[in-house]
Amino acid sequence: MLDDYFRQYALLAIFAAFAVAVPTGMLLMSWMLSIMKIRPQKPSLIKQAIYECGFETLSGRWSQFNFRFYAFALIFVVFDVEVVFLFPWAASFGVMSATFGAFVLLEMVVFVGILVVGWLYAWRKGALEWS
Repeated sequence: MLDDYFRQYALLAIFAAFAVAVPTGMLLMSWMLSIMKIRPQKPSLIKQAIYECGFETLSGRWSQFNFRFYAFALIFVVFDVEVVFLFPWAASFGVMSATFGAFVLLEMVVFVGILVVGWLYAWRKGALEWS
């Protein structure tokens, strides 16, 4: 039993080492290739411009962005993720309810209830209106 316990931590340590080693290796490889002159580093006026696509900027200052569009997109993502979690639960509800009983239904009611409270809050604050 204790051997299986440490095996789980060893697997976690392997994943953590891999998560650190891959980006570090990529950065080191890029650095080495730039030293060996394989990766070109030729800055020009176009590459140092704000937009590399070739379009000139229309103004010298940052443009104003309406925050409501960003909030609306975040609310959409939250409810989209809700569907991602709701679908597997609904697909395996019969098997889970046979094992865990009404607890499975209660957990999903709490989950959807929290999201409904958030939806009502966003609706009350006017985050779901375009104008």
